[in-house]
Amino acid sequence: MSALTLAPAGIGKGARRPVSVMIAGAVLVLVILAAVLAPVLAPYAPDAIDLSASLVGTGGEHLLGTDSSGQDLLSRALYGARTSLIAPILLLAIAALLGVALGTLAAWRGGWVDTLVSRLTDVMYAFPGLLFTVMIIAVFGAGMTTSVLALGLAYTPTVAKYTRSVALAERRKPYIDAYRVQGMGGARICVRHLVPNLGRSVIGYLVVLFGEALMSLATLSYLGFGAQPPSSDWGLMVQEGQAAVVQGALLPALVPGFAIALVVVSFNVVGVWAADRLGSRR
Repeated sequence: MSALTLAPAGIGKGARRPVSVMIAGAVLVLVILAAVLAPVLAPYAPDAIDLSASLVGTGGEHLLGTDSSGQDLLSRALYGARTSLIAPILLLAIAALLGVALGTLAAWRGGWVDTLVSRLTDVMYAFPGLLFTVMIIAVFGAGMTTSVLALGLAYTPTVAKYTRSVALAERRKPYIDAYRVQGMGGARICVRHLVPNLGRSVIGYLVVLFGEALMSLATLSYLGFGAQPPSSDWGLMVQEGQAAVVQGALLPALVPGFAIALVVVSFNVVGVWAADRLGSRR
């Protein structure tokens, strides 16, 4: 036998992580650690105002400078990482709970149920996600909680359509018929065997969506619909730092903007790689 034949599964060219994925993964680990250790790493309280230090540049006392209120940008960015990372997770958890349920139901039942779910998701697709979210916020009021719930509903049809396509392919596999022959009920097969086998693909897809979800929430905060002052949410920080750009101070908007871009790109790189790996192991 050749060496390739004798090699264990997962060893070889496909198991080697690209350098870009390793770098992106390291960035995400550092950002998560910074968010968790924010109370230890932050030199100042995120809401500490010092008007005498307004728009101070980088230096020993303020490594990344300050905003127009004299708040330390490093401290705000560290604390803002918590909201900016946790909120997309909650958003995608809502979308996954509803989307996976609808997509699996449509694929498993078929017929009029599939048609009804498909038409429902098509109607939701007719409204741009951000517009749909703003409509909900207009009714229930601005705030991060409303934004997370609204965007969770907006992302539901996307997850539902993806889950339906994966579930349809999974439903045609021989093990489904084998369980039926053994006398196992349809609902039990679906819940105990079909849905768990969708896990890898759905999780990979959600990782890819994380960066988009983070950007959507940051956009809402920038527009004034998401996080409200004195929050240190990155999107809100960009909006608050915009006025300082006119005065020649770029850091109040640049620091949170760079943090958003860095995390979104890193999640996209890791997410695409993870989706490919998880999909290939199905």
